[in-house]
Amino acid sequence: MIKTNLEKLVDLAVSGQAAAPAACDPGERPVVDGGSFVPLRTPGINYTVRVGDSAFGWAGAHEVEPGVAIWADCEESRVGLSTLACIANDAILVDAKLEGKDKKLKAALGTVTGEVSTGRVLVSFPKRVVDRLAVGDLVQIRASGSGLELLDYPDVRVLNLGPRLLKALNPSEKGGKVRIPVAKVVPGKLMGHGVGSTCPLAGDFDLQSTSPEAVRELSLDQLRLGDLVAIADIDCSRGPRWQSGATTVGVVVHGASRQSGHGSSVNAVLTSPKATLEPISTRKANLAELMGLQ
Repeated sequence: MIKTNLEKLVDLAVSGQAAAPAACDPGERPVVDGGSFVPLRTPGINYTVRVGDSAFGWAGAHEVEPGVAIWADCEESRVGLSTLACIANDAILVDAKLEGKDKKLKAALGTVTGEVSTGRVLVSFPKRVVDRLAVGDLVQIRASGSGLELLDYPDVRVLNLGPRLLKALNPSEKGGKVRIPVAKVVPGKLMGHGVGSTCPLAGDFDLQSTSPEAVRELSLDQLRLGDLVAIADIDCSRGPRWQSGATTVGVVVHGASRQSGHGSSVNAVLTSPKATLEPISTRKANLAELMGLQ
């Protein structure tokens, strides 16, 4: 196992409420193919789409988000939630209005699967729980992963990566490189919305899906929500930027889009401005399989 500082991490409780859907611009929105659509965006409790499902093809969707999005009304709490919660952290229902007060449902563990630039954190719960959740139900996360380091690789920065996911990925070492399983490798030239943001710990950036030629050439329509992807020539050490020879590994957190510059979004989990990260392609590199999500 790669040497880390796991024993030095500080675990903290952060929380938010199951959110109501956020409004997009009223009415229809123009898209790159010359048409328009009424976007379904930032749903709070998504009964239909789950991690492991396709990132493409959802009717009316602009960046569809899987599972349950949680949100804190207080700005300071929201910043803490989106900054400290890491992918694969455990989540529990603290104050849920579940019909019949079913203790088994309340005891069901959820798993953080990503975060988006609106400050919402996405959580996967078993379907039997999602079907009975209500907007406003309180979810608490055991936030762990902030400050995680790979001790022998100072040029590799760890971001948004919970200890459970690190263990599931089981990165290996060969020839001075860290080998990470990914579902796909994509060129950095496709990265769009979010590139240039200044906070690498909170938010996401988009793998543009509005070029039909690129989608066909790279088979991007095979991407699934929760896939691990490697992005060539992108460094996220201090915010996403182009850097020749860099590699960023991230998790696909929301779906594709027909809006210019947007697409399936990625939370960075490992990044290096050098060629230290070596992606190893496997279709099993998805949170649903790695974390055993139902």
